[in-house]
Amino acid sequence: MTKEEKLEIVKKFGKNDKDSGKAEVQIALITKRINDLTSHFDIHKKDHHSRRGLMMMVGKRRRLLDYLMKKDITRYREIIKELNIRK
Repeated sequence: MTKEEKLEIVKKFGKNDKDSGKAEVQIALITKRINDLTSHFDIHKKDHHSRRGLMMMVGKRRRLLDYLMKKDITRYREIIKELNIRK
């Protein structure tokens, strides 16, 4: 992920261009990395070390989504819809 892509995601989901701590921003950044890694595994099927990293990212995103669901269900539903994450 390039700096420009990251900045674009932060601007889209954060309050301003420096708001990277918001749960929605973190979820969107992790989702982008997960999508990039998923396409990586189409080519490199036996890369199990990176697959472990992917599973850790999926777990972290799940925990952030659970936190957001407990904190504010409307923000949770919006981020799920925006990123096309099924649940």
